[in-house]
Amino acid sequence: MDCFIINGGRRVKGSVKISGSKNAALPILFATLLTDEKCEVSNVPDLADIKSTMNLLLYIGKICGHEDGIFTVSEEEPLKTRAPYELVRKMRASVLAAGPLLARFGKARFAMPGGCSIGVRPIDIHLEGLKQMGAEISYEDGDVVLNAGRLRPAVIPLHFPSVGATENIMMCASLVEGETVIKNAAREPEITDLAKALSSMGAEISGAGTSVLRVGGRARLGAVNYRVMPDRIETGSYMLVCAAAGGELRLTDAAPDTLTVFSDALRQAGAKISASGSEITIRAPEGRPAPVNVTTSPYPGFPTDLQAPWLSFVTMADGECEVREEIFENRFMHVPELMRMGADISVSGRKASVRGVPELHGAPVMASDLRAGMALIVAAAAAKGKTFIRRVYHIDRGYEKIEEKLRAVGIDIKRTRE
Repeated sequence: MDCFIINGGRRVKGSVKISGSKNAALPILFATLLTDEKCEVSNVPDLADIKSTMNLLLYIGKICGHEDGIFTVSEEEPLKTRAPYELVRKMRASVLAAGPLLARFGKARFAMPGGCSIGVRPIDIHLEGLKQMGAEISYEDGDVVLNAGRLRPAVIPLHFPSVGATENIMMCASLVEGETVIKNAAREPEITDLAKALSSMGAEISGAGTSVLRVGGRARLGAVNYRVMPDRIETGSYMLVCAAAGGELRLTDAAPDTLTVFSDALRQAGAKISASGSEITIRAPEGRPAPVNVTTSPYPGFPTDLQAPWLSFVTMADGECEVREEIFENRFMHVPELMRMGADISVSGRKASVRGVPELHGAPVMASDLRAGMALIVAAAAAKGKTFIRRVYHIDRGYEKIEEKLRAVGIDIKRTRE
């Protein structure tokens, strides 16, 4: 397996071009299952999760290509309506194939996703929404089996604003004639991006970005031709690398308005941030950052996907602070690794209490998941000495060409084989 070796303590300087959003690209690529027309999605990052999505689309029967950020999807033969375990287990987002397949063919079968390192992440909200539209649900050999003689529009209240469930129901409803209303819908920018893509196919969607989302479905949808939004989590992650290691960084092709709460927290910690158009400039705090308490919550709150790298940053705060995780129940697995580097953190349930230390020190550490891996990169960039980060395949799921981008702004990072 690959690992990263980082010699820390080097200030950053330069610019990073932000890639297309992984979390927006995945549902848009699955939306191509709603049509038999040729689709083209641009600004799609080259990531392990994108490759997993391509493999599933290929298995189902689509013809796919991905080159220079452009992902093409076409169809010549009848499609399968099953997503097998060997493909689903590699990426939980594979469940997003269910809504489109059910809407188009009246049936879908997919392996029940297991738990993951950051929590159980059940799919009951997805299934309940599809059930209210007329799906019959059964279970067979570890698979979820969906059947529907005729789907119907519905008013669907979600008991939690699940991003994945909102996306699955949106895609399914886009191919069901009539208006479906999703109440307590997720409000993330990636939801808005999917809504724009579905609208380009012929669906009529209003309320994206609010808690009440209306989907006017059609009997047939056309091709997707769409450019994916910038990745706000990648943007925030590089901002934290700069804030922790020191220096100044310019981020291009970004979407500043998707990171308002996060940027405000960084400013409270002492960072200087300015934004103009699609560019963000950040200058690290002078001296140690001020301690700032944060609590993750659904958008527009503090993003759960930036909690782990944020925690790395505030380990060096000049004082004590708290980080509360209210989305996933097991998202502090990076804490023992940070403590190996000298951090002083105690965890109680969903709360991490941080007592800031003057500096971190390089050590051998291991990534437990995607965002925990980014947290270790933030810590390693700021630490004195050499850090070995193992299991970087987690990081490759969500950060395109990360070592190239970091080297270009002064971070001493090398990928090697264990």
